[in-house]
Amino acid sequence: MGLTSKTLLVLAIVLAVVFFVATIWLWPRLSRRSVSAVSGRVGLLLATQVAVFVTVALVANNSFLFYGSWADLFGRKQDLGVVTDHAAAALASKNIVRVGEQRPEVPGARRPEASGRIDKVVVAGKRSGIESSAYVYLPPEYFQPAFARRKFPAVEVLTGYPGVAENLLKGLAYPRTAHERVKAGRAQPMILVMLRPTVAPPRDTECVDIKDGPQTETFLAEDVPQAVSESYRVGKLARNWGIIGNSTGGYCALKIGLHHPDRFIASAGLSAYYKAAEDPTTGDLFQGDQDARNRADLMWTLDNRPQPDSSFLVTTSRHGEGNYNSTRRFIAKVKAPAQVSSIVLDSGGHNFNTWRREIPSALDWLSSRLSEN
Repeated sequence: MGLTSKTLLVLAIVLAVVFFVATIWLWPRLSRRSVSAVSGRVGLLLATQVAVFVTVALVANNSFLFYGSWADLFGRKQDLGVVTDHAAAALASKNIVRVGEQRPEVPGARRPEASGRIDKVVVAGKRSGIESSAYVYLPPEYFQPAFARRKFPAVEVLTGYPGVAENLLKGLAYPRTAHERVKAGRAQPMILVMLRPTVAPPRDTECVDIKDGPQTETFLAEDVPQAVSESYRVGKLARNWGIIGNSTGGYCALKIGLHHPDRFIASAGLSAYYKAAEDPTTGDLFQGDQDARNRADLMWTLDNRPQPDSSFLVTTSRHGEGNYNSTRRFIAKVKAPAQVSSIVLDSGGHNFNTWRREIPSALDWLSSRLSEN
């Protein structure tokens, strides 16, 4: 029974109700001052409170997907089994292996040419030496004969820290939203490459190439686009690629777009911050190297380095977000040839509900800036 399954949630609700009713029913019988009566009252109160707490925690987790599985909750490593698919065409690149597939949660037929497909893959970074899992969403058009020779634009999609890639499928519903935007005529079909930027869990590397440590920026900026382009019908030029993320993933998306305009033409940061965090979860990222610390500061980079011929999208809200003032400063610092756009909500917190309100427009914005060849 999965951590996010409806069956588990219903069971928790039923148990909470049963314990509550039992407490009301049995309380008069346990009103005596004997040891057994007192123990019974304490047991009923404790069981009821635990059941209610578990129910509330499951509701919150199902809404925001803090944890996608029991293994994720308890921090256990999940080894990936490799499936050899003899019926389907093998992926072209030895740097990416498909280990499973599933259908997007979209209305209509379940055939790939009608609903698309989500491949679960493992990407082995040739330059970075990092190996990480990801999900690749292929739109229905990818499987339709009319598009058989077409290369599709692609978007790298990053979670926050310490999120899991499943959050992008479930809580933030990127594949379903992309499907709906195409159906509505607001966006072109795009391939989505969805993964977490936490490539060395539990450490938060802030998408930095750490000396003698994880080369996270190289993995996300170079290895992932190369592996995907070699395995799917995706172009290899900057105009074929965009990148988007929320929170830490938003910071990473903006930073990678700013540092690698030869790889990404458009970058979107949802509720992003603009300077690498340095705290117990990150460890010593820069090891006293001030140049490396400056490079990870987006404001410093905009002030001190040539600005790229790229587009940036930032999002915030006037009430509820802590990045409102810093986002305004970022917008003011972007100069030609770079371009900047923004989504500013009247209110919205640093959470999935806010990002779900921003993702449709952000995908439209990315679509308008990417080309297929």
